[in-house]
Amino acid sequence: MAKLDIDWLNVFVEVYKTQSVSRAAERLGIAQANASIALAKLRRHFGDQLFSRTSRGMEPTPYARQIHPDVLASLEMLNRLVEAHGPRFDPSTAERQFRISMTDISEIVVLPTLVNRLRRVAPGVIVEAEHISIESPRRLESGEIDLAVGFMPQLEAGFYQQTLFQQDFVCLAARDHPRIRAKPTRRAFLAEGHIVVTTSGTGHAIVEKVLAQQGMERRVLLKVPSFLGVARLVARTELLVIVPRRLGDTLARHEDVRVLEPPVTLPPFAVKQHWHERFHADAGNAWLRATLAELLRDR
Repeated sequence: MAKLDIDWLNVFVEVYKTQSVSRAAERLGIAQANASIALAKLRRHFGDQLFSRTSRGMEPTPYARQIHPDVLASLEMLNRLVEAHGPRFDPSTAERQFRISMTDISEIVVLPTLVNRLRRVAPGVIVEAEHISIESPRRLESGEIDLAVGFMPQLEAGFYQQTLFQQDFVCLAARDHPRIRAKPTRRAFLAEGHIVVTTSGTGHAIVEKVLAQQGMERRVLLKVPSFLGVARLVARTELLVIVPRRLGDTLARHEDVRVLEPPVTLPPFAVKQHWHERFHADAGNAWLRATLAELLRDR
C-alpha cells in the first residue's frame, strides 16, 4: 500500500466538510485539478470510492464516514507537532525580502494596503514588486519570486492558488465628458473613441471576447501597455476605457473621472495569489499569503 500524503488527507477532510471538490480546493488554496488528483489517490489507497456525486453534493460513503474521525484526529496531532517544532516566522522581528509578481493594477490596488500593514506589523520586511509575465510560472517554481497576484489561468499542476477577490468591469469617462454623463447606451459607447490596455494578467481578454461575441467593435484610438497613467489620459481627453472595478473606484478618487456601468454585461473574474508547491510549507511564504488574503478578501 502506498504511503499516505498529509495533503491528501486535508483534501479528504475538506471534501467531507463542504461536499464539493471545488470548494475544498478553494478553502485549501489549491487548484481544483490538484484536489481531484489527491482524491483519486486516496480512493486507490483505501480501495473505496469515499465520496459519491449526488444532488446534494459529494456524499461520503459508509467507509468514509467510518474513517473520518480517525483522519481528523491524525491531522490534529500532526498539526500540533508542526506548531510545536516547525520553523516559525515572527513578522515583528523578521528581516526578509519578498518578491511578488503582479499586474500594474495590483500596484495601485494591492501594494498601498500591503505596505501600510507591513509598516505596522513587520517593519523589517521588504517587498519587491515586478510585473507579471510569461516567465512568472518558471520564476515561482525556482523561488526567484515568492508569489504572483493576478489572473493566471495558464498555470498547471504543481502550483497552489487562492482567490483573493472577484473583479468585474466598469467604464471610465472624464468627469466633464460632453456626451457621456451616465451609463452609456451601446450606440453612444461605440460612437466614442476608446483606450485599450494591452498588459497581461488582468482578465482583459474577457472584455475583448465578450465584445466580439456581441458584435461590438470599438473605435480604438489609443493602445497603452499599462493602467498606471490611464486615468490621467481619460480625464484629459474624451476617450473611454474599460477597467476592473476596484481599480476604477481607486482612480476616481484621485482623478477627474467618473465610474460608469458598461452597456454590456461583462463576466467577473477571480484575482488570485499563486505559489509553487515547493514553498507551500515555508513559514514566511505562508504568513505573506495569509496577510494578503486577510487584507484583500471580498468585502
